[in-house]
Amino acid sequence: MAFRVCKSFEVESGHLLSKHPDKCRYPHGHTRKVECVLSAETLDANEMVCDFKLVKMLIGAFVEQFDHSLCINTQDPQYAFLKSAYGERVIGFEAQDPTTEVLAKTIFDHLRIQLSGYSNGIQDAYPMRRCVKLERVRVWETSSSWAEYWE
Repeated sequence: MAFRVCKSFEVESGHLLSKHPDKCRYPHGHTRKVECVLSAETLDANEMVCDFKLVKMLIGAFVEQFDHSLCINTQDPQYAFLKSAYGERVIGFEAQDPTTEVLAKTIFDHLRIQLSGYSNGIQDAYPMRRCVKLERVRVWETSSSWAEYWE
């Protein structure tokens, strides 16, 4: 039996889906909830899988970049114009639509790299054991719709 923890984040995030046949091809926004689930077979010396503060340290700023931003396929004809007009608030997704599924994988991949680097490095305040696994990332698009990614 394993222990699991989940750290959630919430952002106001916009996107447009160039390949969508209906209204989603136009810019629109969502209140997105991002859930990061980690697990371990045992608890650490502090009776934790890991500290929630550590998860926030490792992924919080990355998720925060999506707050009040517009995610767009770099092949969309308006991408260059929007990027030049709004700079870092426009986030390009290389040759793919920024669907909720793609966003879940993007966040998963980033957190996996951050966890690996942290668990192999010097750990001052918040210990992280190598046995802690990133199980999944779930991204809610609406209160009734979500997508998740895991390996």
